[in-house]
Formats: sequence, structure tokens, C-alpha cells
Amino acid sequence: MEYISNTVLLNRIRFYAHHGVASQEQETGANFFVTLEAETDFSAAVLTDELTGTVSYADLFNSIKEEMDTPSCLLEHLAGRITKRLYNEYPSIKGIKLTITKENPPMGADCREAGIRLETRR
Repeated sequence: MEYISNTVLLNRIRFYAHHGVASQEQETGANFFVTLEAETDFSAAVLTDELTGTVSYADLFNSIKEEMDTPSCLLEHLAGRITKRLYNEYPSIKGIKLTITKENPPMGADCREAGIRLETRR
């Protein structure tokens, strides 16, 4: 059997963090949601039931959490930091789709969330 696509998924992780252009945003903070799709080959884990054959989503979460704890003005910059770190720490990751949204952004609109999506490949 051939595995066409292998993706480790973290879906809408909620973080309370202090990102934003305005000083008030960085001071008071807000809820952010992060979704990660990390393309990697975990066919060994499919066969062996061993964690060594994949990328641990718990480890991915911890890496993302550390970056979320460091304030950035722009979500674009934050996404760049996260993807760079994940590629450095997990060499088996071939591609990343990362979505970061901010709940109730301060822009004078009735908007549940606003954010960015970054897709990269090695």
C-alpha cells in the first residue's frame, strides 16, 4: 500500500497571547487560534505503532506554545517564526500549512476572527 499524504494535524489550539500592533493589544492580550498541518512521512509509525516513526503532535504543540508566548506585532512575523522553528526542530517535516487567527480583533467591525494562513515547503 502506498501512502499518498501524511499530515500531523493540530486543529484550532487556543492560546491567550499578547500579539498586536497597538500597545494596548500587547498589554491586554487576546485569544488566538492556531491550526497546523505538518506534512511528514509517518508510514513507519503506521506499520510499527512506534512514536519514533512520526512527529509527536505534543512536541509540535510545545514548540508553537513557546513562540506564542513571545509577542510580535504582526501575525505574519509570528507565523514565520513558528514555521522556521518547526523546520529546524523537525527535519522530517516537508511542508507546513499554518493558520493563526485573533478572536474579536480591534478593527471596528463585527468580526469573529481575523488572521493569516502561511503555506511553506522545504
